[in-house]
Amino acid sequence: MLMNESIAHIDDRYVVPGWFTVHVFNRAVRWLTRHGLSVAGSRELRVVGRRSGEVRTTVVNLLDVEGERYLVAPRGTTQWVRNIRAAGRGELRVGRRVEPFVAEELDDAAKAPVLRAYLDKWGWEVGQFFEGIDKNATDEQLAEIAPGFPVFRVAA
Repeated sequence: MLMNESIAHIDDRYVVPGWFTVHVFNRAVRWLTRHGLSVAGSRELRVVGRRSGEVRTTVVNLLDVEGERYLVAPRGTTQWVRNIRAAGRGELRVGRRVEPFVAEELDDAAKAPVLRAYLDKWGWEVGQFFEGIDKNATDEQLAEIAPGFPVFRVAA
């Protein structure tokens, strides 16, 4: 189920990244990804800024669940989330390979299986942002936190 464009995004949860993440971890993963080495599914997300009109980049984890691909924002309503919502599309890059896509935001009721799969694959990296929730959480627990975790289906 996709979120209706007229529905307001009432939850603006955002977890600010720490110094190590910004200056060491993300830079290292971005460099590797730009040079063609995807780290555990990493991609460089390229999206047009909603205010500047310039291409903005950040490293994201591309998740595959039963043949569908998703982007999850574990930190909440980040700048890339705001830009994707405004643009409705972006590009995913690994090395020289650039893949354009259309972003379809999921409504909260559809997020639980995607959030569970995301935690199963990358809980070691992003678990700290899920406030005590892990891959073994109940559907009810995942439904409770869903509004704070934007999820987008990546479509061709």
